[in-house]
Amino acid sequence: MAAPGPVHEALAALPLVDHHCHGAVTADLTADAFASLLTEGAAWPGVSPFDTPADVAVRRHCAPLLDLPRHAPPADYVARRARLGWQEVNHRFLRASGAGVFCVDTGYAPHPVTTPAELAAAAGAAACEVVRLERIAESVAARGVAAGAYAAEVRAAAEAAVRRPGVVAVKSVAAYRTGFALDPERPAAAEVTEAAGRWLARGGRLADPVLVRHLLWTAVELGLPLQLHTGFGDADLRLHRADPALLTDWLHRTAGTIPVLLLHCWPYHRQAAYLSAVFEQVYLDVGLALHHTGPARCRAVLEEALEITPFRKLLYSSDAYGVAEFHHLGALCFRQGLADLLQDRVDADELSLADALRIAAWTGRDNARRLYGPPVSEPAREPSGRPTRKV
Repeated sequence: MAAPGPVHEALAALPLVDHHCHGAVTADLTADAFASLLTEGAAWPGVSPFDTPADVAVRRHCAPLLDLPRHAPPADYVARRARLGWQEVNHRFLRASGAGVFCVDTGYAPHPVTTPAELAAAAGAAACEVVRLERIAESVAARGVAAGAYAAEVRAAAEAAVRRPGVVAVKSVAAYRTGFALDPERPAAAEVTEAAGRWLARGGRLADPVLVRHLLWTAVELGLPLQLHTGFGDADLRLHRADPALLTDWLHRTAGTIPVLLLHCWPYHRQAAYLSAVFEQVYLDVGLALHHTGPARCRAVLEEALEITPFRKLLYSSDAYGVAEFHHLGALCFRQGLADLLQDRVDADELSLADALRIAAWTGRDNARRLYGPPVSEPAREPSGRPTRKV
């Protein structure tokens, strides 16, 4: 670990843009419910979800914010969380994240969670919305549509969604539904109608390769940045199909159109870095890996991602969902890991301090603001650093 220096100070003070996250739960959690949200997998007999790198990091770095000693035992941690109540817990961790803006994916909510506005209010920050394309298509199907009208109805619903105030991007979970080994060509109208007929007759969630391709090309037509989950996720994912390098041919065909944001990426963060180095429209983050590796290893992930990634192409995200601890822990890991590696390069005379400070600001805030535009701006702040309300 680098000795604290000017880069650490700059990143500690920087209001981050968390360019991809989810809401925090709006209910008090039992021990089992809390434990299930600490991991991407289900609990296994005889193996506690508390015995993971993420939980060790939570009990080390989040316990003090609940007025507990570092490394508090799980039972003490859960009990203190319950005594404080979910509103106070969310308030403490969201404020501690130091994020000025949260870009919130509203398309995944198996638990009752905060809206973007509620998340922003709890954090004393601003929030924007990211619209999930698969949810739009499934909503169109649920209300009833003829196969021949499917494409037009999805396009109209998507256009209406992105016109909502505060929407800055769209997202696809194609990695989960089909994987990325898709035909890169835009599907013909007859293909979409035929595939829609099969899916509408069968029901269930959208997982047809033709219709997933149709959504990706619809995103191009919408003109907003497109976020794509890649790499690490839960057991619903087939990891070998979530390698972003499988998108290469599609990226060639969409060059010069919309920014493509590769989310999370681990263990394919080096493939994502390559894509960002050769395609003008490709950007990446290593969000979900930050709190799952914790402060002990997040620097290594960031360092590998930055081996060839252009410095204007890496963004910060937490991908926090459910427990507000992860909004805080993601930010803490990002600040500490990036500051350590940049300060070491300054100390070794491989970077000037001015360059390091620019890279820190670009990655933590400015790259996202450049991509998403004016809605991604943090509230004004008092001299104390506390956010103030805009009027």
